[in-house]
Amino acid sequence: MNIFRILGSRWTQWVVGGALVALFASLPLLSIQIPGVLPGPTYLPGTLQLLALSLLFAALALSYHLIFGVAGLLSFGHALYFAFGAYGLGIVLERTDLSLLPAAGLVLVATVVVAYLIGALSLRVSGIAFAMVTLAFAQAGSVLIRRNSAITRGEEGLPLNTDNVPEALVGVLNTRNLYWVALALVVIVFLVVAWFENSRAGHVVVAARENELRVRVIGLRPFTVRLIAFVIAGVLAAAVGMVYLLLQSGATPANISADFTLTILVIVVLGGVGSRWGAVFGGILYTILDQRLTTLASSDFIDSLPAVLRIPLSEPLFILGSLFILVVLFLPGGLAGIARRASARTTSRRDERTALEEGAQ
Repeated sequence: MNIFRILGSRWTQWVVGGALVALFASLPLLSIQIPGVLPGPTYLPGTLQLLALSLLFAALALSYHLIFGVAGLLSFGHALYFAFGAYGLGIVLERTDLSLLPAAGLVLVATVVVAYLIGALSLRVSGIAFAMVTLAFAQAGSVLIRRNSAITRGEEGLPLNTDNVPEALVGVLNTRNLYWVALALVVIVFLVVAWFENSRAGHVVVAARENELRVRVIGLRPFTVRLIAFVIAGVLAAAVGMVYLLLQSGATPANISADFTLTILVIVVLGGVGSRWGAVFGGILYTILDQRLTTLASSDFIDSLPAVLRIPLSEPLFILGSLFILVVLFLPGGLAGIARRASARTTSRRDERTALEEGAQ
């Protein structure tokens, strides 16, 4: 049996996924060095910090995949829920005596309410209008964060109050534990997204994305299932924001900017629209590239180049933007598309070979 056919089976995909989770879980216990990619061995706090951040962006991309890849809704306000989780948890921990888990639960409940209200209004329109409405809500949230300095600390950002946070999640020496929390969150988000996609509501969302009129004709309500997807995606993004607060020991207004949502969109497109695994690998790849290109931009090698090369290459966003353009032009389907095309070519060759063997007989 062809290897790509084996990997294409759902059971084998889950086995491979479990093996990848086990591999990532063991990284803090190993001393793996990848020069130019990781800043040091995988057991060091600095490397684990980068890997944990890449896992969080993978989880955030998965939540956006639920809206964009599954429901087909282009949202420019997804960062609002990420920031709501980060700032919400930070404010609750600072102003109440709640411990971490009850505080996180309170923020998630509040996120459900906020996402439901915003989704119920935004989903009254579609297309570009929907994108603009979600952007308007995100901008309103950004103004609230920047102007209410007494609560959010404004432009300075909100630091994490560690009084009610378990000691195992505080400090550089406990980066390993935060890394495992980030990994667990990716697994949970992946499972929730997979569950929704395979549920009846998920099938209706996909059908409405392809042909909304047909869905209405058979008596189903696209608005309801889209709202469910919207709320789930918002809650998952808020959960990522809360872990981000723990990992980075704070939150900043940049976490709610339109640029942040565009970053998530770029990650999903880079990994492959409509692919869960694409969102995961896109998030990891983008985060590592972003961090390492920043280091490269300030290196002596870049400084020694002529000005015509030094100026653009000293800006990581220029390189990432160029990479995004190349992916859109020459790699439709992103990273997931590469795997699909390789599988299709191999399957085609196998079928041709089988046909020739049958003809020879």
